[in-house]
Amino acid sequence: MNTQASIAARAAATVEKPRQLPLPKRVNRKRIHWEYAAPTVLIHLLALLIFVPWLFSWAGVAALFIGVSLFGQLGIPIGYHRLLTHRSFRTPKWVERILVSMALCSAQETPAKWVAWHRMHHNHSDEQEDPHSPLVNFLWAHFGWLVYYNAETTNFSFYQKYARDILEDPFYMYLEKNRLASVWIYLGHAALYFLAALGLGYWLYGAETAALQLALSLFVWGVIMRTVWVWHITWAVNSLSHMFGYRNYETSDQSRNNWFVAALTGGEGWHNNHHQDQASASVQHRWWELDPNYYIIKSLEKVGLASHVVPPRHIRQAGRDTAEDAA
Repeated sequence: MNTQASIAARAAATVEKPRQLPLPKRVNRKRIHWEYAAPTVLIHLLALLIFVPWLFSWAGVAALFIGVSLFGQLGIPIGYHRLLTHRSFRTPKWVERILVSMALCSAQETPAKWVAWHRMHHNHSDEQEDPHSPLVNFLWAHFGWLVYYNAETTNFSFYQKYARDILEDPFYMYLEKNRLASVWIYLGHAALYFLAALGLGYWLYGAETAALQLALSLFVWGVIMRTVWVWHITWAVNSLSHMFGYRNYETSDQSRNNWFVAALTGGEGWHNNHHQDQASASVQHRWWELDPNYYIIKSLEKVGLASHVVPPRHIRQAGRDTAEDAA
């Protein structure tokens, strides 16, 4: 009876949800958050270099898609989201460090900030306190929430409230206290891309111009365009997956299962499933709702690099029922 009442309450909350929300209370519409706005504009402008014919190469295109899988998939959805934010599995610390470093190379802020923002989103999903609800408007959910200054989500006490466990790690605390550290990590990996490609070009072609062309091509496609791509597919979870798609569950928010976003993000687009069961390492609730990110986690578990992988709720419940029957 309690379960039925809970479902009814959630369904009623969904129906009563306003069609449009005001901005979060502490957002200053007159203050641009240049710390995010300036790099966002700059990197988008640099990404237009992919349309320069001299900078095109199939090696660059390959670097883009390999980079999206490595940095955008392992780093953000698996590292920042399922590992750090929801603790849906565990890894040895050195594996966690690798995943976090990949996320930092995607220029999506420090672990504590990302985790705090996302946990707040779940606590107040599609309410005024939600940092990026599309019930304000699509562009706000997609990237506008980063462009305008929000006094609530840009102070250390906020990170302590929502990501205290993250800040207990000395490395993550160092990243917060030394704000340029994460920037240098991103710039350092970009420089390594360029230098490695330049060396490869000299080895393959032995000509300075050809080597430089390859290096710039891999830099533009494999670093700049890859960064923009990963930004947008991550932002699409906040925007598209709260606006378009179907719902398996009547959660109290507007989360949707969006196959397009799921295909781009390795499964993150099954967002209604995730909001219904945030603790689970898997968002695959139907056989055709493929979740490649979960398959990667299970592969890590198979080779001993992941443990305590949290199964979906119905499996957890079945396990509890079996234990109660045995008792």
